[in-house]
Amino acid sequence: MIEYYDISGCYIMRPWAISIWETMQKFFDAEIKKMKIQNCYFPLFVSPTVLQKEKDHIEGFAPEVAWVTKSGESDLEVPIAIRPTSETVMYPYFSKWIRGHRDLPLKLNQWCNVVRWEFSNPTPFIRSREFLWQEGHTAFATKSEADDEVLQILELYRRIYEEFLAVPVIKGKKSELEKFAGGLYTTTVEAFIPNTGRGIQGATSHCLGQNFSKMFEIIFENEKGEKAMAWQNSWAYTTRTIGVMVMVHGDDKGLMLPPKVASVQVIVIPVPYKDADTQGIFDACTATVEKLCEAGIRANSDFRDNYSPGWKYSHWEMKGVPLRIEIGPKDLANDQVRAVRRDNGAKIDLPRGSLVERVKELLEEVQESLFVAAKQRRDACIQIVKTWDEFVEALGQRKMILAPWCDEEEVEKDVKARTKGEMGAAKTLCSPLEQPEVPEGTLCFASGKPAKKWTYWGRSY
Repeated sequence: MIEYYDISGCYIMRPWAISIWETMQKFFDAEIKKMKIQNCYFPLFVSPTVLQKEKDHIEGFAPEVAWVTKSGESDLEVPIAIRPTSETVMYPYFSKWIRGHRDLPLKLNQWCNVVRWEFSNPTPFIRSREFLWQEGHTAFATKSEADDEVLQILELYRRIYEEFLAVPVIKGKKSELEKFAGGLYTTTVEAFIPNTGRGIQGATSHCLGQNFSKMFEIIFENEKGEKAMAWQNSWAYTTRTIGVMVMVHGDDKGLMLPPKVASVQVIVIPVPYKDADTQGIFDACTATVEKLCEAGIRANSDFRDNYSPGWKYSHWEMKGVPLRIEIGPKDLANDQVRAVRRDNGAKIDLPRGSLVERVKELLEEVQESLFVAAKQRRDACIQIVKTWDEFVEALGQRKMILAPWCDEEEVEKDVKARTKGEMGAAKTLCSPLEQPEVPEGTLCFASGKPAKKWTYWGRSY
């Protein structure tokens, strides 16, 4: 999927990975166009004056900003930043384009790369210095319109994870400490990696409120002829999605790709024996691939003669192809093929007459079973706790912890400080949007004060 590059924290994304990104992009782009969101493109470079206009925002990103300081051998008079995100790049122009209520809503999205000069443990897909993403930036006349869109986009992110990547996520709200710098509130789809016992932020949809409108003077005349500030949102998902999928589904044999995003859904492998009709087997493989491709299934064959069938099985299992079809002399004689599922190793003989229908059914079954298995593993890691001792014990067992919380920033900071260790501190992951009831008299697990909500806690990436 990737190749390491000679600059630390940067990776080459090979076609196997990019095809997954393109599948998600095709879905998401079509959905946001239904919402009348338009694509655009803004420059990669940001001037320091603009970048520093929103103080909380730049403080949140300052350590990660990369700067261009030279042109050839000459030092630049003013260094130029490379975008870590595009709020400050785009909003001076929102101010120019939005004058009256008829100019609203303004809904833009761009597909681009951003640079965040991470120094802590760069990890392929999960933490890299340059990554691909989409970033949406929208402006509305009212808060209720902005609130509605935040949740509409969050639902699209849930669908990307659950319907395409077969990864269960929790829709929730970030704490004040963890929200987007300079924003009003942040919603998230939060995933969990059972193998490492860590939560991971899947994608975020932010309501920025009127903070950036104030800084960038995004002011319009409303229907009453009064001056008003726009309400804004920003939202993004990145190539991190692919890393989450790899960690959730991968096993000791390698990748396990959900059929909806696999660039090759079915690999067809000839299994000739010494005295077999080799050409007949090869012809049957070619015909099978053609039949599947005509039906819209992404199929390919492996005719390499310098590798044994067994080697090919392992190779395509490692690459995560959801379904393998083997054709040998017996299959040829019985007018059938043998299908082998990547997710559970089940072997099924399929008559060639109903091949397309059965392969489609099998791919749907693999997609569904990957999600169900991932959800069962995730749910087995969720632990409800009500006291500090229970919390510490669950954290030691690498759980995703649901606990009653008083929703105070100082308490969250205290939990971080008290759980610091080799594996990293615990923090809030999100407060689920679907809140369980908080019975009267419930106390915060960490402070003993009255609890206001249920929140997921744990270590995270």
